Amino acid sequence: MPAFEFRGHRYNNPVELSLDLIGGKWKMPVLWRLKLRTWRYGELKADLGRITHKMLAEQLRELELDGLVRRKAYAEVPPRVEYSLTPLGRTAMPVIEVLREWGQNYLKVAR
Repeated sequence: MPAFEFRGHRYNNPVELSLDLIGGKWKMPVLWRLKLRTWRYGELKADLGRITHKMLAEQLRELELDGLVRRKAYAEVPPRVEYSLTPLGRTAMPVIEVLREWGQNYLKVAR
């Protein structure tokens, strides 16, 4: 496939686009947690451990802009915000599961 442009970024192939959308240190762990249920922001922050507020907010914002995560804000005091996977976000789960399995297999042979 020839190089292409998407949302102002140039990609050499669809794998680069895929990695841009779900790659990095925190996007896959966030998506993995959202695969089974809806999470509140504070729950995600606590469960992910070392992630900073700034990084979690940024990753969730990017995942939402890319249509993979749905953000639902409730008009309450204190504010409540919940995150869940969109149908498009659910399509990333088989890819993440294959990468997870590959990583587990790699650990077995690389030790």
